[in-house]
Amino acid sequence: MINPMELTGRTILVTGASSGIGRGVAIQAGKLGAKVVIVARRQERLEETAAMMEGAECHIAPYDLSDIDGISRFVKGVCEEVGPLNGFVHAAGIHIGRLVRQLKWEKSEPMMRLNYFAGSALTTAFRQRNCWATPASVVYISSIVSMRGNKGISAYAASKGAVDSMTRCLACELAEEGIRVNSICPATVRTEMFGGADNYLTEEGVQKIIDKHLLGVGEAVDVANAACFLLSDAGKWITGTSMVVDGGYLAG
Repeated sequence: MINPMELTGRTILVTGASSGIGRGVAIQAGKLGAKVVIVARRQERLEETAAMMEGAECHIAPYDLSDIDGISRFVKGVCEEVGPLNGFVHAAGIHIGRLVRQLKWEKSEPMMRLNYFAGSALTTAFRQRNCWATPASVVYISSIVSMRGNKGISAYAASKGAVDSMTRCLACELAEEGIRVNSICPATVRTEMFGGADNYLTEEGVQKIIDKHLLGVGEAVDVANAACFLLSDAGKWITGTSMVVDGGYLAG
């Protein structure tokens, strides 16, 4: 049987692979045959992910992506060990909710650093000699809030808006080299990150957000399937897009 999302023979790096969407992407890419490099800060959490990957070929690579200056050396070292990458998924991210009257730049800076700057630095690192091979696909995990506003998330939305703008520009820049660049904009997914929404919203406010999803709140695998689609030949004619995977949130 032909599977257009087959990833056998490809090496994919996934950041944020210790939990949530990143973990879901790593598991699903492994099921589709990819060799997966899983990246996050904590070794023990990455080992938990590796144990869930059902025998898929997996390389654990702990790294703190807030160290932007070291990302190129880190990726170079990974590729020296596992060979060139066919792509990466930048799923690592921070979501800190603050109303504008509470917002301070020092609280916003870590989000911009991890959500946007780290993704940009990973792309630069990916482009190093001997670090990538065709077919090549870059996928950033953005957010539906880059397209639809809500209270208390202006800084987070700005960081994800930067990701989507970067996606379109890099798609133009890297197409001639055969590298596709896309982002995915999920709405509410059951992860540890969404569990912190009650820090800036009332219980009623959280429920209102949930109720806006026509198909209900998503699971990590729903976003993982979209990421694997974009990594695979099934998405080979797609670049420069921000794919909405939101259970009908934007339509509602």
